[in-house]
Amino acid sequence: MNENLIDVALGRRPGDLAIVNARLLNVYTGEILDDQSVCTCGERIACVGADIGHAIGDGTTVIDADGATLIPGLIDGHAHAASLFTAGEFLKYAARGGTTTIVTETLEVYPVAGITGVLDFLASLKDQPIKFFATAPAMVSTSRAATGIDPADLETLLARDDIIGLGESYWQAVLQNLDGFLPIYAKTLVHRKSLEGHSAGARGNKLQAYAACGVSSCHEPIQADEVLERLRLGIYVMIREGSIRRDLAGIASIKDHIVDTRRLILTTDGLSPADLMEMGYMEYLVQKAIDCGFDPVTAVQMATLNVAEHFGLDDRIGGIAPGKIADLVLIPDPKTIQAMCVVSNGRIIARDGNLDVVPRKHTFAAESLNSIRIPKAFEPSDFCLPFHGNGDTATVRVIEMVTDLVTREVRLDLSVAGGEIQTDRAHDLLKIAAIDRTNVPGKCFTGLIKGFGMQSGAMACSAAWDTSCVIVVGADEADMAFCVNRIREMQGGAVVCAGGQVAAELPLPVFGLISELPLEALAARLRTIQQAVADLGVSFPDPLLTLVTLTGAAIPFLRICEEGLVNFKDGRTVGLWVG
Repeated sequence: MNENLIDVALGRRPGDLAIVNARLLNVYTGEILDDQSVCTCGERIACVGADIGHAIGDGTTVIDADGATLIPGLIDGHAHAASLFTAGEFLKYAARGGTTTIVTETLEVYPVAGITGVLDFLASLKDQPIKFFATAPAMVSTSRAATGIDPADLETLLARDDIIGLGESYWQAVLQNLDGFLPIYAKTLVHRKSLEGHSAGARGNKLQAYAACGVSSCHEPIQADEVLERLRLGIYVMIREGSIRRDLAGIASIKDHIVDTRRLILTTDGLSPADLMEMGYMEYLVQKAIDCGFDPVTAVQMATLNVAEHFGLDDRIGGIAPGKIADLVLIPDPKTIQAMCVVSNGRIIARDGNLDVVPRKHTFAAESLNSIRIPKAFEPSDFCLPFHGNGDTATVRVIEMVTDLVTREVRLDLSVAGGEIQTDRAHDLLKIAAIDRTNVPGKCFTGLIKGFGMQSGAMACSAAWDTSCVIVVGADEADMAFCVNRIREMQGGAVVCAGGQVAAELPLPVFGLISELPLEALAARLRTIQQAVADLGVSFPDPLLTLVTLTGAAIPFLRICEEGLVNFKDGRTVGLWVG
């Protein structure tokens, strides 16, 4: 208990910061109250109301809102802060628009750097202008080597105050491996922390079974009826509007149903550097919700109190009331989510779109900067597909691109020459390989992919989803080897190459996942990569995203890892050959 707060509220001592003459959007009652003021003491709110003059003294910093609207600081409840940019660079844009709290996954770091890496990553989020919380990695993976989290590591993380739940776990894998996942679910619930869900495509009894495991949220619905089904089961639905998917407009009709919206949450599920720079962060989502017809109070609740209540953080954030952390955003009016002033932890951090504080730059441990443990350089022959059977044809499993993210299995009869399977660039049949870059000696599996569109060259990246792999695709084995070796030299990155020359590259030295470049330079490098891959014939809107998701355990139906091909319909890992 902070006695100083009580003293300020009673007028026994002056507060530190006061915002006066504001319209207050009260997320607890759904009211918008005129002529309201807020006074703080340290990082907390001491008093709120129409008359707080007794709490203001000569040393109090006073901001006259002049009728502008005051809302709580915005919260992103499902982010991926270990992707591409450091927290310091990310916050230069994210913090100035009114976001004061972010909940991030840690699943990217754990398979490549273990508990030591996760702790270093969490350290990079500390002492920043805004608050970060995180979830422990559930580690659903296409790779058995990366599946699951060590119980001791989970216990270490769950004991931390900044770990508030277990991160997303994909429903198919959970129901296929209850013996593996129910114990870590139980341990998380013992610590009274949340189980974050991922139920894309689950309906009826499958969704019911998944909910029965204790999962309490999902950010995957893309239609209003999917939202309603989950709300009726008591699941918090996180409406995603980010760089991977934009679902808000398609889901907005849920507002026309006569249902309670207090379990609806707005989230990004991650933003690209370009989108962050162009659109902003959570303020963009709240504004779009209003533009899609949501009541402004409801829209603000979806990015404040609803999120805080889901994670059990509403005792400190999510609303404007005495005793709560002073996370405040002054906006022109309830329908215009444009930050005029941002207060985080009782401190003014931004005014009129300009950041007043400098985010902290973290110095990562040497081990975090040396995560590519491929013991030797790759040769073109490492990607050959030797056939030991009889005859001049072989039936093989092939990953076929259905969209830029969704795949399926097809079976093709391919010619054999010189004891090797022959690819067919003219029919868009390429080689793809996943290489374990963490365990030594690591496995490597080479398969085939159709529909990627690459006519020459290769591309590779060390940030392959849900695994500890480097993923590489190419029309030429020598260029594939070149890309992998260049990533090995850089200790992480994305590389596009043609004819043995680098066409574009992006160093990702932190865990092989994160760049230390300024955000503007990072966005420019990503545009260069996209253009270089387009020049090789690939027409996907974000070819780097397409590549790294091919190892992911979340998107149907056929994926690749260092052990082989994984079919999500039954969860089995299979090889290239049929029969």
